[in-house]
Amino acid sequence: MTTKWRHSSSSSSGGTTVKTPTCILFNEKKEFKKFGYDAVMKYNTFPASEAPKWYFFQNFKMKLYNQVSGTLLEADNGRMLPALTVFSESLRYMKDHALNSIGEASFQTACEPEDITWVVTVPAIWDASARQFMRLAAKEAGLITDMFSEKLIIALEPEAASVWCKQLPRSGFVAEGSHREKFEESPGTHYIVVDCGGGTIDITVHEIQQDKTLKELHKASGGGWGGNTVDENFKAFLREIFHGGIWDEYIKKYPTEFHQMMYNFGLQKCSSSRDDVYLHCYTNLIKVAEQKQDISLFFNHVEGTHWHDGIIMITYEKMKSFFAYSTGKIIGALKEILRKPEMATVQYILLVGGFASSIILRDEIYHTFSERYSILCPMEAQAAIVKGAVLFGYNSQIVASRISARTYGVAVCHAFDAAVHDERKKRVSKTDNYVYCTDLFKRLVGIGDLINIDEDVHYTFTPVEPDQTSMQLRFCCTEKENAKYIDEKGMKMLGSCTVPMPNPELGRNRQVRLDVKFGLTEFKATATDLTSNQSRTVMIDFLTM
Repeated sequence: MTTKWRHSSSSSSGGTTVKTPTCILFNEKKEFKKFGYDAVMKYNTFPASEAPKWYFFQNFKMKLYNQVSGTLLEADNGRMLPALTVFSESLRYMKDHALNSIGEASFQTACEPEDITWVVTVPAIWDASARQFMRLAAKEAGLITDMFSEKLIIALEPEAASVWCKQLPRSGFVAEGSHREKFEESPGTHYIVVDCGGGTIDITVHEIQQDKTLKELHKASGGGWGGNTVDENFKAFLREIFHGGIWDEYIKKYPTEFHQMMYNFGLQKCSSSRDDVYLHCYTNLIKVAEQKQDISLFFNHVEGTHWHDGIIMITYEKMKSFFAYSTGKIIGALKEILRKPEMATVQYILLVGGFASSIILRDEIYHTFSERYSILCPMEAQAAIVKGAVLFGYNSQIVASRISARTYGVAVCHAFDAAVHDERKKRVSKTDNYVYCTDLFKRLVGIGDLINIDEDVHYTFTPVEPDQTSMQLRFCCTEKENAKYIDEKGMKMLGSCTVPMPNPELGRNRQVRLDVKFGLTEFKATATDLTSNQSRTVMIDFLTM
């Protein structure tokens, strides 16, 4: 069952889409009111005097890219709310909507959140702390009752799309001359998935295995080059037309009208047409502009646009220029991956996500790569991720192996060696004058390493002090292949966990075994004090640093 979200616009009586916008509305008391299209339509009805009192957030998912701890999100009018509030209320809405839909489809059979395995999708280029933040938001929203719950699965968006696409028949794609059967029926097939979202572009490379599972061939990559960059270029274009402060005055005085204009542009942005674009110009923009001069005169100095009796006409070539930054980045990233010798066997490029429905984006990719690769896009590019996420929820081992995107390690101490170690890292034990080096980086898994998801990696550690009754394991990562100390440039502290060591009688002749599963979409570990034989599984707290 796929939800159809109803929307409307000034140019139509309404329609449905398989995805609702990432928009949420809170009232002046910071209480949740609307989500998705409902939030957009409600906000767009506000008079200019009312909008500044509310909190309207859009495209906020991108804010977790490279920034999590203590994050505040800025609403359209500049007001601030904690990111956890915005994300958790969004998930709470989706949870309640899902429960209501299940109840209606099953003749009002009672269904509780704990009866469901929830799958939350995130960009593959998000780091572990952002993924952990989503788990915390899910807990706050009531999807799960504790952070350790196995009822929540974090799925990576390009992987989910790949899981869906690999089992589609040929008729499930907007294909460019492809004569293949299903991917999963052709073991050894190599293909790239480009997940084109509003905020991020995620790229991954997969190989179909004999058992129809997926093997990752290249670490997830991408960046903040999604469809929102097209919107930003369009806004810059309007500011160029309505120069001299006219545009800034308009969006300040009439924020909801401005938002409706951007919403209408968004519909045109993902059009399958190669025609010129015509956008209605609102009365208040005309009024603000004509306080300075006749509105048609603003268009004389800007190429690629014309004024036609209340309509802003944008040529198709000008429209393409709004996409240039995004398509250039995507094409550059694909070329960088494909020029590697190990990528010589790639046959297909799959375009998925809402932004992939844009004919301009698809044309640019096709014209650049179609001589060597088949360019494919599923019929429902927007729905590929959510449908694949459901399949992933049924079998999270369908992605059998992943490439580590970073080098992960743990802080350790070794006996001090003046010929090797930095004098500033020298420490002396208070118990027996044992001299050791602190803050050393022990590599656990390296960037580019292939890790099977059903494979534990094992390590052993010994205490520094003979009488210590616990051991703190501090985890960190870097994009370098290795490092010597945990405070080197580019090193990121992920978090820590403390393992009890209740029996100090054997002094330093004790061991803690750490079993880590790096191949999962989340970072989980089991620590065992081998002296007491006590063992427990821990979820690394990535949010404390």
